[in-house]
Amino acid sequence: MIQVLIAEDDFRIANIHEKFLEKITGLQVIGKALNGKETLDFVSKQEVDLLLLDIYMPDLQGNEMIRDLRKINPELDIIIISAAAEKEIVEESIRNGVFDYILKPVKINQFLETIERYKTMKERIANQEEIDQSFLDELLGKQKLMLEEEGTPKGIDPLTLKKVEEIMEAFGEGLTAEETGKIIGVSRTTARRYLEYLISVGCVTAELEYGIVGRPERKYHCNKIKKSKNV
Repeated sequence: MIQVLIAEDDFRIANIHEKFLEKITGLQVIGKALNGKETLDFVSKQEVDLLLLDIYMPDLQGNEMIRDLRKINPELDIIIISAAAEKEIVEESIRNGVFDYILKPVKINQFLETIERYKTMKERIANQEEIDQSFLDELLGKQKLMLEEEGTPKGIDPLTLKKVEEIMEAFGEGLTAEETGKIIGVSRTTARRYLEYLISVGCVTAELEYGIVGRPERKYHCNKIKKSKNV
């Protein structure tokens, strides 16, 4: 179980982040600190794996705290969640080795993706006896970057694209954009963008399906002859 501490001076935001974390298994919020002193005291007394840290605390600046936190617990992982967008602050946070930096206001999908990625990293490292380059590329996001550099259009994420194509292959009877979006957890508009891209590269075909009432729906079917080069 990953032990999480939320360091946020606005208790309402801290409660929202706690609610977000409840959606992910394998994590437990063991405390919430409203200022820098409370954060340092908590980490010195409790075993904390992951700290969600706001830069702007009432008494201490987040990056100043990180140095002291590392002395207390060198293995502490930190994700910054802050409205601080100044170049110098962000650069210093990166140099301080934070796992990720999320700007407020926080979008739930981005929040959950970051936490899931962190959780996956912890699990995979724990189960990995030796580290090779392919593992590091995947862990550090280089694999995704290389896919993007190979020509994936702007607005098309290779990992989401792969999910969409896998779903299309699994549902032989075809799916609408709305049905596809519900399965992968995105909006109808986003799902349609990926489906239309797959049509453009010859992986998917579409046809209008007329129901008993209402407008005809555009239903997408997988073209099993060809697969996207980005998947």
